[in-house]
Amino acid sequence: MPITEKMSAENLTSQPVNPCLREIAVEVPADTVAREMESLLAKYTKLARLPGFRKGKAPATIIRQRFAEELRSDVIEQLVPRFFREEVQRQKLEPISQPHVTNLEMQEGQPLRFKASFEVMPPIEVGGYQELRPEKAEVKVTDADVDEELEHIRQQRAKFITVEGTTLAEGDFAEVSFTGMPQGEGNKPITVDDVLVEIGGKNTVREFSENLRGASAGDERRFDVNYPADFADQRLAGKTVTYNVTIKAIKQKELPALDNDFAKALGEFESVDALRIRIAESLEHERKHRAEHEAKDKLVDELVKRNEFPVPESLVERQVDVRLERGLRALAAQGLRAEDMQKMDLPGLRAGQREAALKEVKASLILEKIAEAEKIEVSDQEIDGEIEALARQTRQTAEAIRARLTREGALDRIRGRLRNEKALDFLYRRSA
Repeated sequence: MPITEKMSAENLTSQPVNPCLREIAVEVPADTVAREMESLLAKYTKLARLPGFRKGKAPATIIRQRFAEELRSDVIEQLVPRFFREEVQRQKLEPISQPHVTNLEMQEGQPLRFKASFEVMPPIEVGGYQELRPEKAEVKVTDADVDEELEHIRQQRAKFITVEGTTLAEGDFAEVSFTGMPQGEGNKPITVDDVLVEIGGKNTVREFSENLRGASAGDERRFDVNYPADFADQRLAGKTVTYNVTIKAIKQKELPALDNDFAKALGEFESVDALRIRIAESLEHERKHRAEHEAKDKLVDELVKRNEFPVPESLVERQVDVRLERGLRALAAQGLRAEDMQKMDLPGLRAGQREAALKEVKASLILEKIAEAEKIEVSDQEIDGEIEALARQTRQTAEAIRARLTREGALDRIRGRLRNEKALDFLYRRSA
C-alpha cells in the first residue's frame, strides 16, 4: 500500500482569517518512523567513535542513548518534508510559501504528528479588462521646447574663465577647497578639493552663497551649515557642519555661440537647423515613451481597482524585500555608509513599502491571468535577448549570465516579468 494511503490528514481551516492560509495535520505511521530510526541508528553505529569501543563496534543501545537528540532531529528532518509534500499532493494543494511546522509530536513507538501552515494562491477571475481604454495624451514639441534643450546643451559645454581683481558676486563661480567637520562625537571630516560653487545658484547651499559673496581669491571663510532632517544627502541630513573654505579663484561662465560650428562640434550635424530637427525628434520620442508609460500605469491602477481578491501575504512580504533592497542599494550608491544603514528604522521602512508592494503583487497576478486568457507567451529568443542585454550591462558573457540565473532559479521570474509586460502592452495597443 502506498505510504500516502497510510497517512491521515485533514484541512483544518475551512474559513481561515487569512483566505490564502491553509493548515494541514499530518500523521506519519509508527512503523515508518521506526524504520527510519533503525536506518539512521545503523549509520550512527557504523561511524560513531565512543571511548572504550572500536569504531563501528559500540552497542546500538548505547548509540541510541548517546545520540538521542541527534537521531530524533535527523528522523524529523527526513520524514517531515517528505510526508508534507505527499499530503499536499494528495489534497491537490500548491503551497507558494515555506510551510510553518507546529505541534510536532514524536514519541517512541508512536506515529510522528505535526501541523503545517502555508499559503496557496487564491482563485482569481479577472474581468473588466476587455473594455479598458488608455488615455492617449497628445504629444507636441514646440520651438520653445527645442530652444530650452539647446540652452541646456550650451550650459553643459560652457567654459569657466578666471577673472582677476574682483570679488565674488551673484552668478559668479568660486573655485574652492574646503573641509567640513560635522559636530558631535565619532564624525569624520569631509574634505573636498577644487570644486566650483555658484554664488546664488539654485543648487547651492544658502550659507555658502551668503558667506562667500564679496570674498576675493585667496580669502578664507569659516561658517556653520545646519542641514535639515530631509536633506537629500543622508550623510549630512539633520547635522550641523562647520566649514573652513579657501577661495582659490573667481570664475565666470562663458557659453559657446549658437552657430553652425557649435552644431558640427556635437557630431554629425552640418548646421544648427539639422541639430534642431534631431532635438525635436528626440524630445518627441521621449515624450511619447513617457506618455505611454503613464497610460500603462493608469491601466494597471484601473485593473487593480476593478478586481478584488485576497493577496497572499508571503508574496507581499517578498515584494517588500525587493523594494527595500533596491532602495538600500540606491542609498549605498549615493554614499550612505553601512553603519548609517544599521541605524535606520527597518520595521518602519517595511511598513512604508507595504502598500506599493501589495499593489505590485496584485497587478502582477492580474496580468498573469490576462496573459493566460489571451494565450500570450514569451519565446526562447526573447529570453535570450534579455540575457544578452544583462551581459552587456554587466560586461559578462551571456553564458555566465545564463548559468547564474539558472542556479538562482531566476529564468522563470524573467519569463514571468516579460510575459506580464507583453500582456500590458497587449492591452495598451489593442485599446489604443
